[in-house]
Amino acid sequence: MDDALTADAARTDVADVTPAPGAELYPALDFADSTLALPGGRRIDLLAEPGDAARWLIERGLVPADTVLYEPCAVRLRSLRGQVRALLSARIERGPAPGDALSAVNAAMTKVASAAPLAWDPVRGLHRTAVHPIDQAVDHALAALADNTAELLTSPEADRLAACGSPPCDRYLLRTHPRRHWCSTRCGDRVRAARAYARKHRGGRAAGSEADPSDTGTEAGQ
Repeated sequence: MDDALTADAARTDVADVTPAPGAELYPALDFADSTLALPGGRRIDLLAEPGDAARWLIERGLVPADTVLYEPCAVRLRSLRGQVRALLSARIERGPAPGDALSAVNAAMTKVASAAPLAWDPVRGLHRTAVHPIDQAVDHALAALADNTAELLTSPEADRLAACGSPPCDRYLLRTHPRRHWCSTRCGDRVRAARAYARKHRGGRAAGSEADPSDTGTEAGQ
């Protein structure tokens, strides 16, 4: 069974997951976070199926409400998302931007044609070609997401980019506080619970170590 859950199958899991800080300002961040690792080795992918991808785009006003997508378009979305995530990761780590990711984002920004291309074939000779309406809608959506990625990564707010610090979550966010490194209340609660458990565990071991001499009588009663 695939570890990636479709949006419908994972509806219960995502019901209490709010957008990461910054996702409401930058669709590119929301796009990158449309895949989410969960405890137990599970993963939510809001673009896993064509219907899921269409729903995600429609809900964000990136395609018309009656848009129906097919798998090749969903593959294009997931592919660009992977490249956007690679650029965000590189920016956070202050490393070089991956060349493939730069090429993919630039290609998406420039793919939308301003006029019908000129083509030739033996039957029709020279003719103008029309882009399929679905491909055209997806091209525009990808261009918008790629452009927003470039806007985010070159803005002053890029310095606030962070990866969620609550494993296994792998979402990205814009920090609202210098010490905040988690993307949601649920992830923050998981971090705090882990810290509390670690403190309790360390305290228990320390108490046990202090109790050992009296339990054995090596120091008391001699």
